[in-house]
Amino acid sequence: MSLTTMTEASEVLVVRESAIVTLTINRPHAKNSLNRAVFDGLRAQLAQLRDDDAVRAVIITGAEGVFCAGADITTFDALRAEPLLGERAAVGGSFWSELGSFPKPVIAAVEKLALGGGTELALACDIVIAGESAKFGVPEVKLGAIPGAGGTQRLIRSIGKSKAMSLLLTGDFIDARKACAAGIVAEVTADGQALPTALAMASRIAANSPLAVALAKDAALSSFETPLAQGLEHEKRNFFIALRSADNLEGQAAFLGKRAPSFTGQ
Repeated sequence: MSLTTMTEASEVLVVRESAIVTLTINRPHAKNSLNRAVFDGLRAQLAQLRDDDAVRAVIITGAEGVFCAGADITTFDALRAEPLLGERAAVGGSFWSELGSFPKPVIAAVEKLALGGGTELALACDIVIAGESAKFGVPEVKLGAIPGAGGTQRLIRSIGKSKAMSLLLTGDFIDARKACAAGIVAEVTADGQALPTALAMASRIAANSPLAVALAKDAALSSFETPLAQGLEHEKRNFFIALRSADNLEGQAAFLGKRAPSFTGQ
């Protein structure tokens, strides 16, 4: 049974199907560009979903077949008034750090455009599924600006210095298959199938131990912040936490009993 709810002003639509929640940016008239209302809607939903044990995966997508064309350029005048340091609510404020630290898997289902802030949003998710006609890019230099929501940092970490620099400094776009070969995208689908494919992947994730999934994500993301030796120690710590869990005992018993496990996240 699906339950659909909407944030105020309907900038973000919310569909819950069993253990999976889909958040849809709903500004199709502006190609789902990002503004403060979108950030506020996404941040509010993540805050609710973070501690909801019934939710095991989240998908972010865009309405009417477009993921996100980037920041709403009509807000640039307001952005100039933002301080050089601080939260800077007009460009998402704490949303980006909250998405980056969200403990559950987040999948981006991308169709047509993921440009500027759209590419940054996809990069901030854990997994990206893209329709074959999708375009990725960080064209801010063509507007006399640069990425401001992690593009210069996450792109380098995702695809390496040379490929990232070529995109950052030219502003060129790449298609979904090149983005997949580079490492931005995990899987390319037929157009219109990014969301169904993301839902199928989310269902496979949701069937696993939610504790183990959270610990695996936590250990993997620590690699961006720590030296290898420290990251390996962090992984080992999470391994032993998982080993002591009820889910691990259930998984072991189910494997030996040749049955499907029933995980609780404990």
